[in-house]
Amino acid sequence: MSFPAEGDQIQIHSYKHNGLIHRVWEETTVLKGTQNTVIGGNDRTIVTESDGRTWITREPAICFFHAKYWFNIIGMIRHDGIYYYCNLSSPFVWDDEALKYIDYDLDVKVFPDMTYILLDEDEYEVHRKQMNYPDVIDRILKNNVERLTSWVQQRKGPFAPDFIETWYERYLTYRK
Repeated sequence: MSFPAEGDQIQIHSYKHNGLIHRVWEETTVLKGTQNTVIGGNDRTIVTESDGRTWITREPAICFFHAKYWFNIIGMIRHDGIYYYCNLSSPFVWDDEALKYIDYDLDVKVFPDMTYILLDEDEYEVHRKQMNYPDVIDRILKNNVERLTSWVQQRKGPFAPDFIETWYERYLTYRK
C-alpha cells in the first residue's frame, strides 16, 4: 500500500459512523507521510459540508493524523497563539483517493495556554443512539479523550513546544 509523499496535495474526507460523508477539505500539503502518521498543512482551503455548503479556513493549520490513535489534531496558527481543535475519530486510512476517518462528534478545544474544554457531548449522545455506536467504540473514545488530554497536559506530540511552528516552517517551503 502506498502512502502520501511529502509535498503531495491531498484531500481529507471525514465520515460519520453511518458511512455518510461529513466534511471534505479540498487541499492539504503532506509534510510527513508514513504508515502510522500523516502531518499536513493548509491555509485558506475550501471545506465542503455534507449538505454542499462550502467555506474557507481562516488561518494556517497543521494537521496531525495517526493510524493507531482515535483522534486527530489540528493546530491553528492565529495572531494570539496556537489553538488546537481535536476530533475524536477513528484512526486514519489512506486509499489513494484521500485521507479518511470517521468523526465521532466529541471534540477537545485547546487554548494557547494549554487549558482545554470537551465539546459536543450532547451531539455525541444523540448520534451514539441514532447510529448505534457499539459499546466498544464508546469505551475506546472515552479512553482516547483521556489519552488526548494527557498529551495536552504533558505537552506531548503536536502539543510539544515548537511542534506546530516547525511543521509550519516546512509547510511554507511548499507554498508558491
